[in-house]
Amino acid sequence: MAERIEIDNFSIDCVIFGFDEGKLKALFIKRNTEPDFGRMALPGGFVYLDEDLEAAPMRRLYDLTGLKNIFLQQVGTFGKTDRYPLRRVITVVYYALVRVADYSMRVGDDALELHWIPVNEVPQMAFDHNELFEAALTNLQEQVHTTPIIFNLLPKFFSLSELQEVYEAVTMQKFDKRNFRKKILKSTIVKDSGKVQSNVDHRAAKLYKFDIAAYNKMLRKGLFFSV
Repeated sequence: MAERIEIDNFSIDCVIFGFDEGKLKALFIKRNTEPDFGRMALPGGFVYLDEDLEAAPMRRLYDLTGLKNIFLQQVGTFGKTDRYPLRRVITVVYYALVRVADYSMRVGDDALELHWIPVNEVPQMAFDHNELFEAALTNLQEQVHTTPIIFNLLPKFFSLSELQEVYEAVTMQKFDKRNFRKKILKSTIVKDSGKVQSNVDHRAAKLYKFDIAAYNKMLRKGLFFSV
């Protein structure tokens, strides 16, 4: 099998967001190559010459972490002439949303370690990766107000309290409990699953699930979801 050729001035970088222990976190790698050996960085890498752009981030995420079949959103393109010390490299940034408990992460060949870090505790990273991270976080915070992508961070069945907790963690805002529940239920995009919480030391709450059919119906009517 012929060796695939990398485009050495065109890369992708990925910000992987997950909700865990009541916090929005992101997944970072510790680099095992120069430049910036040993520094924290975003998962990413160069695009192959024979590779579609949309395929590159999924390939790299799988190689580095074992992640596959996850929600992925393009953030933008970054191309400052000095963003990479060896030569000019243009990168396309994506963010992914995962349910942390659903995955058993693995360290790929291009990383020393993997770390889930709360988004308000992100260290100084290699290259311009802090700037890329902030752009992805801002994009996510804008998108969750008008699209239901936040359900990618939740288990299939969730309580309204859990849903509010995730929204607050992502937006870094507090919502009035009564108004939040009223708006979510009025939107019809969540429906009662018929299940309740188990193994809890308080009154078991109803569990809901995202109703994609109701959401698509809303869109066909020209209506928009908002929180």
